[in-house]
Amino acid sequence: MNESKKGAILVISSHVVRGTVGNRAAVFALETLGHPVWALPTVILSWHPGHGRSTRVAMAPSEFDAIVDDLLASPWRGEIRGVLTGYVGDPAQATSIARLVRSLKAENPDLLYLCDPICGDEGGLYVPVATAEAIRDELLPIASIATPNRFELAWLAGAPLETNAAIMDAALSLGPSRMLVTSAYPMMSGSIGNLYLSGRTALLAEHRQVPEPPHGTGDLMAALFLSRLLEGHSEERALHLATASVFEIVARSAKRGADELTLEQDASSLSTPMAMVQMRRLVHPGGAQRGP
Repeated sequence: MNESKKGAILVISSHVVRGTVGNRAAVFALETLGHPVWALPTVILSWHPGHGRSTRVAMAPSEFDAIVDDLLASPWRGEIRGVLTGYVGDPAQATSIARLVRSLKAENPDLLYLCDPICGDEGGLYVPVATAEAIRDELLPIASIATPNRFELAWLAGAPLETNAAIMDAALSLGPSRMLVTSAYPMMSGSIGNLYLSGRTALLAEHRQVPEPPHGTGDLMAALFLSRLLEGHSEERALHLATASVFEIVARSAKRGADELTLEQDASSLSTPMAMVQMRRLVHPGGAQRGP
């Protein structure tokens, strides 16, 4: 597919000065794969807080909303074929994003909106409860696809997720109709899985687990999966390619001893990943049997 047919992707997430998380990861990956990108930061940080204290500068709600107004009035808004949202700085930003997405969808019903509901991990929520609730109540209901990790899905659905069957039930209860859950339960020891649920399809993409991976894997996975769908790949192929790229880059970054994803050295892994990924079809929750 040529660049003009791919269309632009609007990415709304955090921006770090140093590192490859949030918009820094998503924009690089999407542009490497040939997409024009519009990028709107929700907050600016010196670096990922996991590296230590980092100054956080949040855009004031009125200023963020004013930029949304500019985008809606833009003569180029018709270029946008996809929207990707990640880290949200406060509940008011979620309201503004929802207004923007609804307007773009009204103009282009085929627009894909991928919501990566970044709000927590195995340690619990790392955003205020009000922000997580705004993501759940305002953004997830209008998303075409959501990409929570297992811990985020558990909080959003209000249910413990100790099996892949429980993950699928939670995904169906929460919506949207297509959900990719990262850090799902693998079938192979020493592996980790990405579980995708769509319609009557349940797919599990597994790869070897990399100890202590750098930050930004969820941001990268969301961007790559959206890109592959917009390129016209089937859901199974898009899941396979995105999972292989993330695994390959994480493994190479870890081998270098890097504390961030080394995207600039691994651009070829974004476009033509070679890593081994085990694809499995699970029985959909509507079936008689379940996955592990």
